[in-house]
Amino acid sequence: MSRTRQRRGEQLMVPREEFESYYGRPIIHAPSWAARDIAGYFFLGGLAGAGSVLAAGAQLSGRPRTATAMKVSSLAAVSLSAAALIHDLGRPGRFANMLRVFKPTSPMSVGSWLLSAYGPAAGTAALCAVTGRLRRAGATATAGAALLGPMLASYTAVLAADTAVPAWHGAHRELPYLFTASATAAASGMALIVAPPRESGPARWAAALAAAAESVATQAAERRLGMVVETWREGRAGTLMRTARLLTLAGAATAALAGGRSRPAALAGGLALLAGSVCTRFGIFAAGIASAEHPKYTVIPQRNGV
Repeated sequence: MSRTRQRRGEQLMVPREEFESYYGRPIIHAPSWAARDIAGYFFLGGLAGAGSVLAAGAQLSGRPRTATAMKVSSLAAVSLSAAALIHDLGRPGRFANMLRVFKPTSPMSVGSWLLSAYGPAAGTAALCAVTGRLRRAGATATAGAALLGPMLASYTAVLAADTAVPAWHGAHRELPYLFTASATAAASGMALIVAPPRESGPARWAAALAAAAESVATQAAERRLGMVVETWREGRAGTLMRTARLLTLAGAATAALAGGRSRPAALAGGLALLAGSVCTRFGIFAAGIASAEHPKYTVIPQRNGV
């Protein structure tokens, strides 16, 4: 008898693993967050925070049109971000209640205070830039928004990873880097859209670095997730993550190769980068919901007959 037939005739000594939960119910409760509100909040907050950093850099490097446009963009993004958060909470009073105390150990509490501090700084910076008045106050507000921007862009990753959701918590080390890189890609894309081509050099460099960093962070997160990585690669989340990767790399390549000479190329690259960042946030959100709803990712496997 051949070795192949012997293998076919063998019986497994250890039964296959089965993933079961109590009466088939999920072990943990999936977040009740609405995808449109919270994934949109993740994206818009990142766009605002990273945009403020690019705005400060543009102002320091003598690119006034880019600086003004990015300040206005950041103000619009953080306003929409706050609106999405409040809409998910149900009523504005709940957001105000989160400001009654400050808990350094609570990402939600820290994020609420961070949003409350960043919003006025971004608003003052944009208003002073548009009106041309109170330049010293505008410069101070620009610096303040730029300092708070990276925290605003990354804290939502900490907020998600602090939950028991396997697809988020399992990548708690890499998720802040992934969110920051995605936010930088989005802000670079916005800069390519709103800035004149002659001022787009830093945005094109930032887009290339962000695309590379996002790819590295995604691969590192997938390696750490183990079996849970299936939720990042399959279903709706998998489609979104693959689309995000293609859009981000294509946007960065388009901006790097032709963005400085061609306005249509800059627009195309910028839109691709923005769309890629949106897909990344919604893809990670969808992966988290999928991992929370399936017992396979939330229970210890049980063996038949043991």
